[in-house]
Amino acid sequence: MPSVTHDAMVELFKNRPTMAAELLHDALGHPVPAFTEARVEASDLTEIVPSNCRADVIVVLLVGEQQRPAMAIVVEVQLGVDPDKPYAWPVYVTQTRARHRCPTRFLVVTIDPATVRWCSSPIDTGHPDWTLKPLVLGPEGVPVVTDTERARAAPEVAVLSAMAHGRGEAAEAIGAAFLAAAHALDEERRALYGDLVLSSMNEAARRKLEAMMKSGYEFQSDFARTYVAHGRKEGREEGLREGLREGLREGLQAGLREGLREGVLKAKAHDVLAFLEARGLGIPVDVRQRVLASTDIDALDRWVRRAAVVSDARDLLVTTGD
Repeated sequence: MPSVTHDAMVELFKNRPTMAAELLHDALGHPVPAFTEARVEASDLTEIVPSNCRADVIVVLLVGEQQRPAMAIVVEVQLGVDPDKPYAWPVYVTQTRARHRCPTRFLVVTIDPATVRWCSSPIDTGHPDWTLKPLVLGPEGVPVVTDTERARAAPEVAVLSAMAHGRGEAAEAIGAAFLAAAHALDEERRALYGDLVLSSMNEAARRKLEAMMKSGYEFQSDFARTYVAHGRKEGREEGLREGLREGLREGLQAGLREGLREGVLKAKAHDVLAFLEARGLGIPVDVRQRVLASTDIDALDRWVRRAAVVSDARDLLVTTGD
């Protein structure tokens, strides 16, 4: 099961579609075409391969009045070693290229230095001269955002900066830049991003930033009220940090914002439907609506498992307690 840290980083790329191209060009020095729009496209790649094949984020760079795809970027957030990924990643690239009919790049983003080395290994597909070399952005390549204007212009990059560098010497400056820019965000993103930034800080920086918020820091009064109203209690900090490391359920129990929880629910619901569709099962409207409307993570997990064995999509919901 993906961790909260993984899902949060994925949300950053979805909320700022241009960030994939920006990091490719600015951080890795990889050329990208001039484009008029960066659009997040469906990341479910099961329509050709009969398995549950889902990339984290697919961004397509569009050019011209016809909005023609000039380049697709498959973004994978990877927080640890997974021996299955070298077999799935080439599929992501070829399927995205076939779907959008344009050059396709594969970008792996990680905040774990050890994972950088593993992700960077070329993947020999077995076909002559066909080796996939992932473009890997590790913590050293993530920009250190300490300037308020830069944080305001690209808040998702500022959050990623906190997640990558929040334990180091620049932590306080990174957090202060984000806090100064957070007033321009909508309430949901302000609260979610604020939790992520604070939970990524070292102890000294976190205490300093909390003191700034509670003392009525000029740019952060709104966020401070949201943060306090959310019911932060003694021990919640450690619980959230543990949740970010260990997994979705622990993170939710630690009090991560409802906005992220809803995003995870939607992703699980789409996984259920994608599994049924990949098996060639027709999905009645009422079943689709029930799955998409579910707010029960346990039920969605159960339906994912049942989607692998039912012969009729209606049987998905016929279980005790659903």
